[in-house]
Amino acid sequence: MSTTQAGTAPARAAAPGGDTGPEESLASERRTVLTASLIGTTIEWYDFFLFATAAAIVFPQVFYGDNDPTVAGLLSFATFAVGFLARPIGGLVFGHVGDRFGRRTTLIVTMAMTGISTALIGLLPGHDSIGVLAPVLLVVLRIVQGIAVGGEWGGAVLLAVEYAPPGRRGLYGSVPQIGLGLGLALGTGVFALLGVVMDDAAFTSWGWRIAFVASLLLVLVGLVVRLKVMETPAFRRVQQAAEVSRVPALDVLRDPPSRRNLGWTLMARWAEGASFNTWAVFAVSYTVDTLGMDRTQVLVVITLAALLEAAVVPLAGAWGDRIGRGRVFAAGSVLFGLGVFPGFLGLQTGDIVVVGLVTALMLGVAYGIMSGAESTLFAEVFPARTRYTGMSLAFQGGGIYASGFTPLVLGSLLAAGGGSPWLACGYLLLTAVVSTVGALRARPLEHL
Repeated sequence: MSTTQAGTAPARAAAPGGDTGPEESLASERRTVLTASLIGTTIEWYDFFLFATAAAIVFPQVFYGDNDPTVAGLLSFATFAVGFLARPIGGLVFGHVGDRFGRRTTLIVTMAMTGISTALIGLLPGHDSIGVLAPVLLVVLRIVQGIAVGGEWGGAVLLAVEYAPPGRRGLYGSVPQIGLGLGLALGTGVFALLGVVMDDAAFTSWGWRIAFVASLLLVLVGLVVRLKVMETPAFRRVQQAAEVSRVPALDVLRDPPSRRNLGWTLMARWAEGASFNTWAVFAVSYTVDTLGMDRTQVLVVITLAALLEAAVVPLAGAWGDRIGRGRVFAAGSVLFGLGVFPGFLGLQTGDIVVVGLVTALMLGVAYGIMSGAESTLFAEVFPARTRYTGMSLAFQGGGIYASGFTPLVLGSLLAAGGGSPWLACGYLLLTAVVSTVGALRARPLEHL
């Protein structure tokens, strides 16, 4: 990395006419990059997890209303899982584009795709209007949404990580992860607000659609910011050295260190994905439908926990700069594992204060620690020429079993246990053990 790119060149006074020196210019560029990464991921995750909340509280009635309530709920969670099946496709396609042609190009396309598909979901007629075609079209739009998000995450993270100054890679890499907490808070907050200003019948009939269609306005803002971003220094160096990979996915699998790290990061991903989708998705359905708690109160609790998570993420990223990303991730995974059984005991009380404390600890703190360390951990274990593809394979591929199927698995284990959550807790504890091992074994390959 050149001294200018690394931000280590001596400061230079502004030239006549107000021109700034290279260090000031790079600092400004970094601020633009971090803003673009944060705004972009906030919007993308708002769209993606808006679907998650709707899958828990709205879609069973709107799109699967002619089924038994339990069956309708499982079908809705299955549709939610389809998005995670599509994400590895997006990771491969856009990872290939990002490693061959640049990170910036992919981020414009993925944001537009996500916004359009989300708005169309909000306009989609329900089962009462067009019958079985309604859930079919819902699945198609969820696939498009999943493909777009699958390509988004790696590019947004690499914008931040590959622009980071020495010693602050973890902090910079955590910034786009803040967008996940903010996106979740925005989505659940909008649903909670709509639940306050209208009755249940209006909300289920048409109110929920407002949150989906509003995505178009958010996307327009995000595109304006992202169009100002330049390509990352790391990718420019790959281009200048003529080291651009022809088929990045094959190169990841052929290179033994990359292949090993792919395996370890796939293991690490399990608890991180399971944690989020337990406390931000499944817990909504469990507390409202099974325990009979008030929907708006539960959504407010999750919104507050998501804001706490957004605050914890950069702290975890900075902590990773001091002791290493793998150790920080493992600490969050251990906390998640230790909290699973007490957490479900807390949910079973049906007391909103207790549920709030559980959600704050498990979603806000334990998940926040894992998420804050994850992005840079996944980036630094792959070389620059295949980094976009490698980390996308780990994050999006792992998302199939770690995230997408978690509500479905937990719902099935709950049914198999006759309503008791302890089988589900055992499953979640297993994910924590596996992820702790994976996070501690993944090894950085090179300096960024």
